[in-house]
Amino acid sequence: MLVCKIIFKNNGKKYFFSYEGLELEKNDLVVVETARGVELGKVWSVGLECPEDLVSSIKPVLRMATKRDKEEHLKNENEKPVIFEEVNKLIKQNELEMKLLDAEYTLDRQKLIINFEAEERIDFRQLVKDLAAAFKTRIELRQVGSRDSAKLLGGIGPCGYQMCCNSFIDEFENVSIKMAKNQNLSLNPQKISGTCGKLLCCLKFENEVYEEMRVGMPDLNDTVIVEEGTGKVIGIDILKHEIRLKLVEDEKYMTVKLVDIQEIISRKNRQ
Repeated sequence: MLVCKIIFKNNGKKYFFSYEGLELEKNDLVVVETARGVELGKVWSVGLECPEDLVSSIKPVLRMATKRDKEEHLKNENEKPVIFEEVNKLIKQNELEMKLLDAEYTLDRQKLIINFEAEERIDFRQLVKDLAAAFKTRIELRQVGSRDSAKLLGGIGPCGYQMCCNSFIDEFENVSIKMAKNQNLSLNPQKISGTCGKLLCCLKFENEVYEEMRVGMPDLNDTVIVEEGTGKVIGIDILKHEIRLKLVEDEKYMTVKLVDIQEIISRKNRQ
């Protein structure tokens, strides 16, 4: 079974759909049925083999998007400012501590999906009733985490560029403090955290390279033996494979290459 990948937002996740009987090309607009409802999506890639674990559950592309589909989608997008204003008014009316992030109709307007962020769990049962009465359709409220919130809102990262999650990352991967340690970065939370308050996604990008280059290198405070004598490791440059030493005998400082180290006596071995 040939399948294609469909994307619904410029920086969103890509989903598999079958397209038997249709001639699709990249960037074609199509109509599909998702767990959220009937939606308009863009073809990202075609001619793919269906993953084995999706064969029994994959859904087909319903049709190529018609002129009317495109007009309905544009109409829904243009109504977002009005929807935001009304939803925010009802949130304030119900005195709820929640931040509205996104609100959009499905293509057929059978459902209004609202994403929000809140520090605590929210009892929004009355809000749903008020929203249903105001918009005359089914309401789906989704509470998202801080990383998803940053992805939806976008912004500038600490590096000065557009945030990765809002530009090209379609799925979040696990990021750990160990990755910052592998790259010899400062463990100051303010320096290794993004605007979402979580560890920077970019720590993951180069971690594999750093892990490979870190093999065989001493740790900070390890004792090593070089031609000039015994020294204590006070600095490491992983990419250059250089180690900064303080010699034990005359307390001189020097920088040596990893290949110049004759023996590494780690702290663990000395304990």
